Amino acid sequence: MKLDRRKKNSFSDSSASSDIAFLLIIYFIVIAGFNINKGFLMNLPAKDSSRLILRDDLLRFEMDGAGNIMYSGEALDISAAEKLIRASIASNPNMALILTIDPRARWQRVVSFVELAQDLKIDSFSFSMRKDAP
Repeated sequence: MKLDRRKKNSFSDSSASSDIAFLLIIYFIVIAGFNINKGFLMNLPAKDSSRLILRDDLLRFEMDGAGNIMYSGEALDISAAEKLIRASIASNPNMALILTIDPRARWQRVVSFVELAQDLKIDSFSFSMRKDAP
């Protein structure tokens, strides 16, 4: 007696492939929500912002090629810069911090200064590369 064999459905013919595709889409949507970039979170001003900053409200620092922090021609370490910034914030809450960086400065020193500004909750912080560096 000959038994009837069932014909095997291929993967593309079954509805299982659409179920798996649907589950994969859901999986990637859920995983995408957990992908968090950790970096510097700084509030940037809006494009149409018209905030005025007076010259007296500016606190200018420079970083030379060796990574030294300079203020008014004097070299400061990071703790002295922190004390100076804290004193400026206490006397002038609208203070804006500006850092001019020599292109040869080590990036870790720049990152340390940016972290300091972030820790001190500086609202207005700007940094740029010095253009006249050799």
